[in-house]
Amino acid sequence: MRYRDDETMRRLLADTSVWAVAGLSNNTGRTAHRIAAILRAHGKRVVPVHPKAEPVAGEAGYATVADIPFPVDVVDVFVRSDLAGAVFDDAITARAGAVWTQLDVIDEPAAARARAAGLAVVMDACPAIEGPRLLGW
Repeated sequence: MRYRDDETMRRLLADTSVWAVAGLSNNTGRTAHRIAAILRAHGKRVVPVHPKAEPVAGEAGYATVADIPFPVDVVDVFVRSDLAGAVFDDAITARAGAVWTQLDVIDEPAAARARAAGLAVVMDACPAIEGPRLLGW
């Protein structure tokens, strides 16, 4: 798949520090919560993005990526594919460095818009799988 190249994934996992996780809430039963913990364990600042804008793990939450008042390296997308386009567009507006969508989250037109705006894009991949494979986490 053209949005899952190893070099882009390796670079985003190794050379970034601030990840906004769209769909992250305090629901500890959700996969986003587990992946956020893994990202934090590997030195990432994880910023929750959820309509409730609730804090998670001591980090202030925001309703949208554009509401985050500091630069974001990667927007990790934990919403359904039919909702992902809005998150891509929000990441573009916020001038994030990249968008990474989780397994089975695919929106080719949104990915093309993000790439055209200069963002790196990874789709249909999980940092908890790719980190061990590419970096030995």
